[in-house]
Amino acid sequence: MQFNPRKFLHDQRAKLHTRFVKGWKSQFVFEFVTFGIKQAWACLFGALMLAILVVTFLFYPEDVALPRYDFVTLCAITIQVLLLLLRLETLEEARIIFIFHIVGTVMEVFKTHVGSWIYPEFSYLNIMGVPMFSGFMYASVGSYIARVWRIFDFQFDRFPALKWQVLLAVLIYINFFTHHYVPDIRWALFIASFGLYGIGVIWFKADEKHRWMPLLLGMFLFSLFIWFAENIGTYARAWSYPNQKKGWHMVSFNKLGAWYLLMIISFVLVACVHKPTNREVEK
Repeated sequence: MQFNPRKFLHDQRAKLHTRFVKGWKSQFVFEFVTFGIKQAWACLFGALMLAILVVTFLFYPEDVALPRYDFVTLCAITIQVLLLLLRLETLEEARIIFIFHIVGTVMEVFKTHVGSWIYPEFSYLNIMGVPMFSGFMYASVGSYIARVWRIFDFQFDRFPALKWQVLLAVLIYINFFTHHYVPDIRWALFIASFGLYGIGVIWFKADEKHRWMPLLLGMFLFSLFIWFAENIGTYARAWSYPNQKKGWHMVSFNKLGAWYLLMIISFVLVACVHKPTNREVEK
């Protein structure tokens, strides 16, 4: 019988629940801890990428033939292969990540050429000057959403029709390019997203019972998490904004809006695979 890591972790959680949960107080503590562990597990790919960026920024030798950016790219490929071989990621999730990798790389090529940000170090493994690891940074966003969707058994109330979500995602993606040449419509996109997702509810299961939160709140919290991760990435000189040329400082909070819109694209890609429907009441 093949070892199934997901089933093993599920069984271990169930055993610990039986052992430690004796009342509502211990249930709260156990569920809080379980929530944190599952979140960490869901962002495994992104966390490993950030760790590699920071460690190589601090300790990567300058006199080696292999540029740091290329080493990071090779590490990213290795992590992706291992996640699949160890069955820590499904082929379905890998397909989503691959699509988001392409979507992100295309935008990176355009954005660097118009000067939105730069990659300050040399690399051999690049696409039109953009190091190939950059696509994996976008893929880590898709990886997190795909994994957290499965790990927390996402269910929804008042889930918007996919056709409207796809239309919104397409308009968001187009605006990332066109706002350099024509008026920026991001505020209209924000309003449209609030109207589309504002009444939605997401249900998630950290332990044995589903809990709920407003869907928009979940999206905002994830966008904030990405913004924090971006600060780590720019500190490690994975990329730099023009105003960081003279020294690192925190990324403008205005970037949170851009990450919110980008997160919607990733969310819709995952939703197109899962095709969720409104949940049935849990008995």
